[in-house]
Amino acid sequence: MNAEFMEALSALAVEKGISTDTLLAALADALESAYKRMPGAHEYAWVIVDPDSGDIRVFAQQLNEDGEPVGDEFDVTPNDFGRIAAQTFRQVMMQRIREAERELKYEEYAGREGDIVTGMIQQSDARYTLLDLGRVEALLPQAEQVPHERPEPNTRLKAYIVEVRRTSKGPQIVVSRTHPGLIKRLFELEVPEIADGVVEIKACAREPGHRTKIAVWSNDSNVDPVGACVGARGARVRMVVNELRGEKIDIVPYSDDPADFVMKALSPAKVKEVRLDEETGTAEVIVPDFQLSLAIGKEGQNARLAARLTGWRVDIKSESQLADEEQAADVDWAEGEWVLDPATGEQVWQPAEGGPSLSAQEWTTPVASDGAAAPANDALVADAAEAAPAADEQSGAAEPSAPSEGGDA
Repeated sequence: MNAEFMEALSALAVEKGISTDTLLAALADALESAYKRMPGAHEYAWVIVDPDSGDIRVFAQQLNEDGEPVGDEFDVTPNDFGRIAAQTFRQVMMQRIREAERELKYEEYAGREGDIVTGMIQQSDARYTLLDLGRVEALLPQAEQVPHERPEPNTRLKAYIVEVRRTSKGPQIVVSRTHPGLIKRLFELEVPEIADGVVEIKACAREPGHRTKIAVWSNDSNVDPVGACVGARGARVRMVVNELRGEKIDIVPYSDDPADFVMKALSPAKVKEVRLDEETGTAEVIVPDFQLSLAIGKEGQNARLAARLTGWRVDIKSESQLADEEQAADVDWAEGEWVLDPATGEQVWQPAEGGPSLSAQEWTTPVASDGAAAPANDALVADAAEAAPAADEQSGAAEPSAPSEGGDA
């Protein structure tokens, strides 16, 4: 070899992004294999390529009975080894270059799980979508795509890297458009305060394609975390919404107080009171009657997202519902069940503590102060008659207590 060959080798290394030493090592391995296939070749031999001059030399050592090299090394370079080197270079070098390129691509993306990438949509079908990232392709599976989102080919798309796999054909990069981490990365791109660490995204709950809630916190008392994420006239959050194809985003301030956090997470609904039960992990939320539907959201979406954001099971009640429950709690309820009387074929109330059964008529008949039976209320009789068959299907239901002797029902 001569200096021109080394220059060409260096140019190839720069073009492919591979170091010259890697190419020289691959060439030496290929030449060693070629030499050992030659007639009369030494069993223990190796090839050395001078990186400065490109000179190729083959050295060998003798082996003892145990197969261990002994004695001094000596030069066994064949006279026509230059021709063999040229043939071997063409056959082996391209294969080694492809292997080195695949390894470089893998190393480039191996540590980038959790990063955001921008790619060009190449093709899309029912199973997956391929994104062209430049030197490699990324796989966007159907499960990681937003429902009803069908980007057109040759359009740019941002995605979140969830996994990088090593395969025989190079790295396989799996990306997602539904991962909550995509929201955080998009806000990092649009909000400098988040990138600098002044504002933090403490929690994120998302229903891809519909709505997202994020809780933000400021490490600087002079910086409003919600205002920093929204931007002037909503410019910053609008960029994120546009990238997500119109997905709505609610930004709420984070709080260390769980009750206050739950209250803010249900925004835009106005919450009157939050009662926490730490044993069951339930947050009972009381809202005004006119705010109940807003707090629950469409198909329960607002309540679901608030529960995911806070980590509490959210139970929303209106003020009237709470008042009814508190009023019912003051009533003395008796345990029992409605059963079928085989003699009459009618439903009767059987108290759990024992005693005579009561028919629907007796159940709803109030007792006068003098012990005489007062006229029954027809509406109550009708209600009891309707409730009796349903109670037969579900035994052990809590019912109001039967009227006692000498008292009012």
